[in-house]
Amino acid sequence: MSSVISDSFSIYGEQLTSRLLIGSALYPSPAIMADSIVASGAQVVTVSLRRQQSAAAGDDFWQLIKDTGLKILPNTAGCHSVKEAVTLAQMCREVFATDWIKLELIGDEYNLQPDPFALLEATKILLAEGFKVLPYCTDDLVLCQRLADAGCEVLMPWGAPIGTGKGLLNQYNLKTIRERLPNTTLIVDAGLGLPSHACQALELGYDAVLLNSAIAGAGCPVTMSHAFKAAVDAGRFAYRAKAMPEKDVAAPSTPTMGMPFWHQELGIKNKN
Repeated sequence: MSSVISDSFSIYGEQLTSRLLIGSALYPSPAIMADSIVASGAQVVTVSLRRQQSAAAGDDFWQLIKDTGLKILPNTAGCHSVKEAVTLAQMCREVFATDWIKLELIGDEYNLQPDPFALLEATKILLAEGFKVLPYCTDDLVLCQRLADAGCEVLMPWGAPIGTGKGLLNQYNLKTIRERLPNTTLIVDAGLGLPSHACQALELGYDAVLLNSAIAGAGCPVTMSHAFKAAVDAGRFAYRAKAMPEKDVAAPSTPTMGMPFWHQELGIKNKN
């Protein structure tokens, strides 16, 4: 049986074996953050230059991130305009020496929904500047198609509004995106709260999940990291195994040839 470990996926040509990408914010302490990242088995950690500059202990925080040895995925969290997001992305490229950028552009303050119009505009600008853009978007098929057509090799539709922990609110939309964009790397980003949510995303055929709050906000973030790592592996195994078809009626797992199972049960009762 082939293993998940040898089953890699690609982010802009870079092969990864861990299908769990992890965030670096909101942990009770820097030490717990570091331990949780290690426990997750992740190969990519996302950081926010804008939000963590003031909250973290300056150079000490960035040194902790560097010491993980993981690929850094900077994001534009907190941006509300194209100009703001593009400028921050350019700053991130200089600070972290990477052309990877998780592009976030908030359109609504209530549910922090990404602005689809500004997101597409900023994506085109950054792609033209040589960035490898990972846009955080809603589970809208047409938007995802437009982003892919613009040149994005990776898309990150949400499962639910960020930080809610509600899981996959619209599996139909997510499944449709997966079916219509078979050659695009798809990562469910935001809204996951339980390991089972991550498992469901991988069962749908998504390549990976990215999460932060579900681990950082858990009672024991390190233990929850272990749980999500196991769930992602289970979901990927299940997707590759191909689930049995659903049926409208019951079917016995150990049938007797030529005899309906209810007759078998009746025969046993009559003997008694």
